[in-house]
Amino acid sequence: MADQLPQVLVLRPPPVFALFETQFSQKFHFLRAWESPLPTAEFLATHAASVKAVLCSGGTPITADILRHLPSLQLIVTTSAGLNHINLPECQRRSISIANAGEIFSDDCADLAVGLLMDVLRKISAADRFIRAGHWPIRGDYPLGSKLGGKRVGIVGLGSIGLEVAKRLEAFGCIILYNSRRKKANISYPFYSNVCELAANSNALIICCALTDETRHMINKEVMKALGKEGVIINIGRGAIIDEKELVQCLVQGEIGGAGLDVFENEPDVPKELFTLDNVVLSPHVAVFTPESFSDLYDLMVGNLEAFFSNKPLLSPVLDE
Repeated sequence: MADQLPQVLVLRPPPVFALFETQFSQKFHFLRAWESPLPTAEFLATHAASVKAVLCSGGTPITADILRHLPSLQLIVTTSAGLNHINLPECQRRSISIANAGEIFSDDCADLAVGLLMDVLRKISAADRFIRAGHWPIRGDYPLGSKLGGKRVGIVGLGSIGLEVAKRLEAFGCIILYNSRRKKANISYPFYSNVCELAANSNALIICCALTDETRHMINKEVMKALGKEGVIINIGRGAIIDEKELVQCLVQGEIGGAGLDVFENEPDVPKELFTLDNVVLSPHVAVFTPESFSDLYDLMVGNLEAFFSNKPLLSPVLDE
């Protein structure tokens, strides 16, 4: 029965695959490279002629070498919204289609971004630690946090996630500014083509853009200096968009006011200097992970694969904007 199902290659199982493995396996026959005793190259060579579709996560690099071993590949379905793990030029050269998570994660990412910003400003996690350590009766009242309403928030990357962040923060009375690859039509928020100028005019920066060659270390020391000693950085994009060494130095030296970080440059390794800073809130790359989003993601991944094998349009194709 399994041999009659459409065949899909999985190099390493995405988290959604582990959660919905039984349901997935009723619809597709999965080639499980991670379970094979063969080296990856040998495993791929064994199935090279038959593999037309790959399911992967953002943690599985789809390199030019992997693609070279898959001459019949026509589709990559990634469970991530970001595409920095896929060799896009090679996919374009070979006309390999790509489907991603689309806007499935936008709400959850936006929620966490706002939560991190509120936590840093109002010192929620730090105050929690203060009480648990028994300091309140001894040291007295905890230092005041800062109001969210009225803050000027610069959003870097006004895509589907950035727009959801803006919508939420407007409800709190924040003033929204943004930077994007280009000015958005029908968007009234002030646009800054230069990230440094955006930082200089903002109380907080929220990083929502994709990681590309252009955005790697885009948030550098110059941007942080422009943000200033009271400024806060929130990152729900990718760790390497920020120059992490410079960020750590700026935080330790008090050159920016705080940070809320869900992503890091060398995950799962996080700079230990951040562990002792009360103005930093850390989250282990979980912005997109809720039971609700995983259920929606399963439906979307299945929908994309079924569409491909039925010669129908993909549900969430990645378009070159």
